[in-house]
Amino acid sequence: MFVKICGIQSVEAAKAAVLAGADLIGFVFAPSKRTVTPEQATLIAKTIPSSVKVVGIFVNEKIETMNAVKAQVPLDYIQLHGEEPASVAFQLNVPIIKAYSIDKLEKLEQISLEAYPCDYVLIDSPAKQYAGGSGLPFDWSRLKTNLLPQEKLIIAGGLTPTNVKLAIETLKPFGVDVSSGVETNGEKDPKKIIQFITQAKGMDKSDDNIYDA
Repeated sequence: MFVKICGIQSVEAAKAAVLAGADLIGFVFAPSKRTVTPEQATLIAKTIPSSVKVVGIFVNEKIETMNAVKAQVPLDYIQLHGEEPASVAFQLNVPIIKAYSIDKLEKLEQISLEAYPCDYVLIDSPAKQYAGGSGLPFDWSRLKTNLLPQEKLIIAGGLTPTNVKLAIETLKPFGVDVSSGVETNGEKDPKKIIQFITQAKGMDKSDDNIYDA
């Protein structure tokens, strides 16, 4: 199971995610409680091994700005989390993750999704204060998986170490994405990151074994 830990803001959080077995690390460059600057992201990215891919999350950002950030930060993917049309994705010289709120997804036809140039489609909860997810799970029964190729499907929105296994069993996605679900008091919690990835990947690793590696 492909696991993305999003909203990374420190070297310590990135290290915890890498040691726990994350496949993707996400930096938020849009307005959020978890926003980082390109300078911060560059410093953190230097500590991330090449085996773990780096994602930059943007919301309705200018193409020039995204390309400039990509030139500074070693991004392996750009995640478009707003209302960006396919024409924007075509102008970004990097693999794309296209995020949709479950509310917006229900209004799309399969042909429009197939025409979008993206490697993965991420389904999130409806936004609240900021664009992006609310940190609450959506009603999984609303997701018609026949609309999406499951080999491209990433599920987000209110996932936690407690419910991620059920989400995977129910929706059978390619990957899962978490941010607030692995935090304590608004900060990334290494133990929750380990628990989340262990549940998602079905691994049998103790905290001590991971941190002694």
